Amino acid sequence: MTILHPESMQKLYYASGYVLLGNTVGDAVMEYARALADVGKSDLVTVPSLSDEGLRGTTRILIGPSSQIFAAPALDRGVDLEDAEAVDSMKQKTARLLPARPQPSDDDTVTAPSPDFDDV
Repeated sequence: MTILHPESMQKLYYASGYVLLGNTVGDAVMEYARALADVGKSDLVTVPSLSDEGLRGTTRILIGPSSQIFAAPALDRGVDLEDAEAVDSMKQKTARLLPARPQPSDDDTVTAPSPDFDDV
């Protein structure tokens, strides 16, 4: 008997259908799609999937500013659809698209002058 774990997969909806993705892959696709849309760019990603007909394979997804995709939780179908390499790649690409944030360094520490109570 197969035990189904809720929300361990995601349905990625697009156009007139959907594909099932592993949870981590689905999250990475959505975050990367958002980052691409924010900068007006697009990309083609390839991820392992299960079709709406139950066929296991890979899906190529064009994501970008005009992508109309959304994801929803799906029951586990007992198929491993995770791909650490694809997830890492999308996370790296997402990070490169995000605005740069200043990183503190050791020599950036600022010490505030201590108040001299004798002058009060």
